[in-house]
Amino acid sequence: MTTGGSWYLLRSGACEPAYNMAFDQALLENAAAIGRPVLRFYGWTEPAATFGYFQKYADIARWTHLRPLIRRPTGGGLVPHDADWTYSLVFPPTAPWYLLKATESYQRVHEWIKTAFEKMGISTEQAPCCKKSLPGQCFVGHEKFDVLWHDRKIAGAAQRRNREGLLIQGSVQPLPVKLSRADWEEAMRKEGVRILGADCEIFTPPSPFVARVAELREKIYSQPCHNERR
Repeated sequence: MTTGGSWYLLRSGACEPAYNMAFDQALLENAAAIGRPVLRFYGWTEPAATFGYFQKYADIARWTHLRPLIRRPTGGGLVPHDADWTYSLVFPPTAPWYLLKATESYQRVHEWIKTAFEKMGISTEQAPCCKKSLPGQCFVGHEKFDVLWHDRKIAGAAQRRNREGLLIQGSVQPLPVKLSRADWEEAMRKEGVRILGADCEIFTPPSPFVARVAELREKIYSQPCHNERR
């Protein structure tokens, strides 16, 4: 599948937890205006956990000691961010990827990750079926098409689609082998050239976008009324 045009790459580095979620929401809100797919890599300035938009905070608080707990703009389960590699993908409504069914989109993004690991000499597989141990916890058990290493889930994702675009938020959990995050990101970039059909350009957020991220961080993702609502 190709997009028929170039796409954007963004390396945010380590950011504050609420800022990370605000940034991803701003990308979704502006997906149509940006007009191209965006692949964003980012890290965390402190250990944290995120959880799906519709999950109950009280449940999440019992399942992890990690704080802060931030409600994501996407669905899915509890995801720890104490040592993971985190990314997001955003597609405008004009992108062919936007038209995929949710299961097809989920399968395709994890095929991308699987192939990137292969380029690094790491053999993984996609889960052929769902295997649930505890409900609501993303990395306990696995969903169909998750990326597995020795039958253990190492990559999962959550999605949200609306009129503005499609947002995919994904996490790669650490493997017990020595790997470079920079090498993985480069492998993902190279695979993106093949999968998205064109080379990437560096995305520089304009001033109004940066202001919107700050607003979302302050008014939504830093607020207990959002994160801890029932």
